[in-house]
Amino acid sequence: MSIIRETIRAICITLVLWLLTAIIYPLGILVVGQVFFPFQANGSIMPNLKNEPIGSVLIGQVFTSERYFHPRPSTVRYSQGKRARPTGISGASNLAASNPELLDRVVEQANQLREENIQPIADLIYTSGSGLDPHISLRAAQEQLPRVTRARGVEENEILRLINKYTDERFLWIFGEPGVNVLRLNYALDLQEINSKQN
Repeated sequence: MSIIRETIRAICITLVLWLLTAIIYPLGILVVGQVFFPFQANGSIMPNLKNEPIGSVLIGQVFTSERYFHPRPSTVRYSQGKRARPTGISGASNLAASNPELLDRVVEQANQLREENIQPIADLIYTSGSGLDPHISLRAAQEQLPRVTRARGVEENEILRLINKYTDERFLWIFGEPGVNVLRLNYALDLQEINSKQN
């Protein structure tokens, strides 16, 4: 009789835990996210002036043109093209520091930056752990500033103002380092160019 009672108790505890962890908790998180943080909960998608999505401000995007600030290199192959969909994948290369393939990639990236007269600092040659980092350091942005100003034909002060505007400060003013959101900065550059042509 005690075995049956213990079995029923175990089933009841399992059902209660299932109800809490599989239904109540996820629904609670969903409601909190949608009510208090709808932008972040729905992917932090940034629209353009036509209200078309151009990317997520929390996920690194690929920019290769000299007119744009380049993000950190990534081992992730981002979706490309008009019909591309976000892949949702992340990850590092998992190459050990002693792996010649990693060294070759870093040296190639550093040489390419030197050819562009850019100092090859850490966040311009090393990938982030997730491969999806949307930020670069202030120094990485300043290193790329001459190239972008030449390509766009504008004064450095105009772009410096935007760099300062789209720099996210340390989390809670003590954690991490300030970082420039590459997608927001590059889109602001395009908007500034559109506005200057209209005036």
